Amino acid sequence: MYKRIELLLLCAIFALGIQTAVAQDVKIPTDTTLLVSVETTDGNEFIGYIRRIEASRIYISTEKYGEVRIQKKDLRQIKPVEQGQIVEGEYWVTDPNGTRYLFGPNGYGLRKGEGYYQNTWVFFNQVSYGITNNFTLGAGVIPLFIFAGAPTPIWITPKFSIPLKRNKVNLGVGGLFATVLGEEAGSFGVAYGQLTLGQQGRNINIGLGYGYAGDSWANTPTVSLSGIYRTSKKFALLSENYIFDTGDESYLLMSFGGRFIGKRISIDAAFIVPTQTEGEVVLVPWLGLTVPFGKPAG
Repeated sequence: MYKRIELLLLCAIFALGIQTAVAQDVKIPTDTTLLVSVETTDGNEFIGYIRRIEASRIYISTEKYGEVRIQKKDLRQIKPVEQGQIVEGEYWVTDPNGTRYLFGPNGYGLRKGEGYYQNTWVFFNQVSYGITNNFTLGAGVIPLFIFAGAPTPIWITPKFSIPLKRNKVNLGVGGLFATVLGEEAGSFGVAYGQLTLGQQGRNINIGLGYGYAGDSWANTPTVSLSGIYRTSKKFALLSENYIFDTGDESYLLMSFGGRFIGKRISIDAAFIVPTQTEGEVVLVPWLGLTVPFGKPAG
């Protein structure tokens, strides 16, 4: 029963995200001083200020097109333009995977109503959803059960995000709590804290985590140092690195790569570099994609 409940939780989070993506109404801000991105159902996007709201339409003041009139029925979403999204007069879309690096999280969280589906090398699957502006809940599965009912890892990833200084310093506290369906080995995972310095898209992150297996916790923490630097509208460089201490010796796991950033998807391509390889340099490829869904509640 315990394992069935975990699997049902994963399905419920995914269903919640899909429902939000198709059912939530577009909320129209009334603040005329708020710079917003307005996207229509035909794929057009306008950056400007909402100057007037009528029963069936809104009027937007834009720098490029002047005043634009849009029917309410044609609205897909309206989002505030965050600090740092206007670069040299150009609007940069939000990174769909901006709360993570390759795998590990940073101090930022999803806004209420936002979500994403992440897939790495086909078998790693995770759905994350913003329950509130400060709490993100994710669930994942590696569906090995399709191979003659093989044991299947599943996990949940709750995270609280605390903005210490908006868009400059963020603290994240959470964990990854996992088990394997079809085995009696018990649970395992990690509890962590993340301190992110810088805005989304251009930041460095220092993390500290303690792993556990069953009732036993690690004696020493795992330290992480990660970062991302967005070089253009559609590309960012990133790196995610860990130091593990087993008590007898330390291990370093490094990575470097890039991220393509689009409106509907982001794609990560990188190499993982284990350092304990007896003098040989080993490059393990990493390929993942992230698809956003849902709409921020405000």
